[in-house]
Amino acid sequence: MLDAEFRSEERFSKLSIAYESDEEKKRVISGVESIIAKHDMKPETYTTTVSNGKEVLVIEYPDDVARESGAIFEDMIKLLEIKKFI
Repeated sequence: MLDAEFRSEERFSKLSIAYESDEEKKRVISGVESIIAKHDMKPETYTTTVSNGKEVLVIEYPDDVARESGAIFEDMIKLLEIKKFI
């Protein structure tokens, strides 16, 4: 099951999406890449490993003055059908 965490400050927005299986990983990465490709604004992304065998894909917009990332993150959440936020 996918879950996500969203953080935002003045000019910074970040969405972290956690997944467990290789199938979920492929779905998350391809979904996120397809949404990113539709927009001019490109994020910084990285993956990290957390406890219980989960991995997390982190999508960051470090200089989001116009708050454009909110709509991009909403598209990702809808596409991936994420229902649980931490």
